[in-house]
Amino acid sequence: MKLKIIITGNKVHGVGYRVMFVNKALSLGISNFNVFNTFLQGNQAVFAVIEGDEDVLEEFRSYANTVKPDEAEVDNISFEEYRNVVPPIERVMQAFQMEQWGKGIPILLKMLEKQDKTLEKQDTLLSVTENGFKELNEEIHIIRQNTSLIPAMKEDTSEIKSNTREIVDKLQNKYEELSREIVQMKVTLAKIETKVFA
Repeated sequence: MKLKIIITGNKVHGVGYRVMFVNKALSLGISNFNVFNTFLQGNQAVFAVIEGDEDVLEEFRSYANTVKPDEAEVDNISFEEYRNVVPPIERVMQAFQMEQWGKGIPILLKMLEKQDKTLEKQDTLLSVTENGFKELNEEIHIIRQNTSLIPAMKEDTSEIKSNTREIVDKLQNKYEELSREIVQMKVTLAKIETKVFA
């Protein structure tokens, strides 16, 4: 026996009807089954066709009458005898898979594009940071050279040396802190590149 189910309403697409019906058909051991979204007189509609024993069709009819997805807005559910060929259930499952790929591939491409832009920004940031390190290192070198000349001065240099040492130490600490941060950024970049190009 064959049965056609027609569900119409303001919101019956994109709410989970097709997946719900496929899962029910699988649980009932139905081999020939199809379900698809369409439009009927300007309204959203879900069509399902089932081939099976009378008791299985009756259970599916009862299920369709009593269970609906939470977001669905249904106006009418009708049942008709169906006379055409009902395809194997695997065909509708393959169609779902292709539909999901069609939705997923553009999303993945956008994600890859965003990751590429993020990597470019991080490369720029690393370059700026490395240049900053070079400048900071040069400043530390100049300060150390000047510190070595201070004892030759006639005035009391102990306080100046102390202050200079503090400045050098602070700059050295900042340099080490920035070095750790750039190492961490390089590790993060490597992880992102591994995920993007895996």
